[in-house]
Amino acid sequence: MTFRNSILILIVLFLNFQIVAGAENEYGIVRAWFNEKNATAYDVQLKIGEPAEVKVEVISKIKGDTSIKLKEPGVTRAFDVLDGPSDEEEWLTNMNIESGWSKTYTWTVAPNGAWKGGNAPLNIVVQFNKGMNDQTIRFTIANPNILDEQYSGAIPTPEATASTAGTQVKETPFLPVIFAVGALLFAWRWRRKKS
Repeated sequence: MTFRNSILILIVLFLNFQIVAGAENEYGIVRAWFNEKNATAYDVQLKIGEPAEVKVEVISKIKGDTSIKLKEPGVTRAFDVLDGPSDEEEWLTNMNIESGWSKTYTWTVAPNGAWKGGNAPLNIVVQFNKGMNDQTIRFTIANPNILDEQYSGAIPTPEATASTAGTQVKETPFLPVIFAVGALLFAWRWRRKKS
């Protein structure tokens, strides 16, 4: 296989996967998904009571503390947290973390009917603290349109998402493997060309 064909195959593989959008500053990185769509997810419609998954990955570049919370910008609370590590507006704090620390948080939320017939943004706020200095990352994870209809499907429970062995089902880290293989192929080819 020629070098050109290898690069073409890697480009096609990369284009088949969405790279996660998020935000970054000198203290950390935050990535988020809403029902497996990269943040900020638009063109989403939810019925009242329809569950949706919010997933946030926080990566620290500093030695210090991190705090994270789900937040709605409006006065009316359009969502209820069905499952997750916290309620809305409740800070989750990790103290004395090292540079390179990362954690993924997952919430299941559903529109509660207090707001319908319009959009209801759901935001994430992450604060990185290093001594007396802090930096904050905040952005909208999703801006779904809440329909004036009741959801009639099943609401997932933590027991329903567990595998038969009783452990949580984990995602396969396919994309990082593709990047690693691509980098190795590139380095190997470059080294071979220099010789």
